[in-house]
Amino acid sequence: MDVLDFARYFAALLLVLGLIGAAGLATRKFGVPGLAKPNATRRLHIVETLMLSPRQRLAIIRRDGVEHLLMITPTGATVIEAGIVPPATSEKAGEKAGEPV
Repeated sequence: MDVLDFARYFAALLLVLGLIGAAGLATRKFGVPGLAKPNATRRLHIVETLMLSPRQRLAIIRRDGVEHLLMITPTGATVIEAGIVPPATSEKAGEKAGEPV
């Protein structure tokens, strides 16, 4: 085997990995019926997380415009507070205060 053969194998490997990556991105963006939903239809978002210790974490989860505070530990998750109304964004806060946006 010479250098040209190794270059061909390497180029083929890069091509296959590129095609796999492109298929993964297309699946995330458009979704595959029965396997994955596109990002635009997701209702659940992680707003913020805070590490309390190496094994404990607080997380604010938003679902349908309502936030929930969870404590996540290795033994499970506990709801600390449910039904939190999210604060207004800076644009909405500026409009309420009478400032131009």
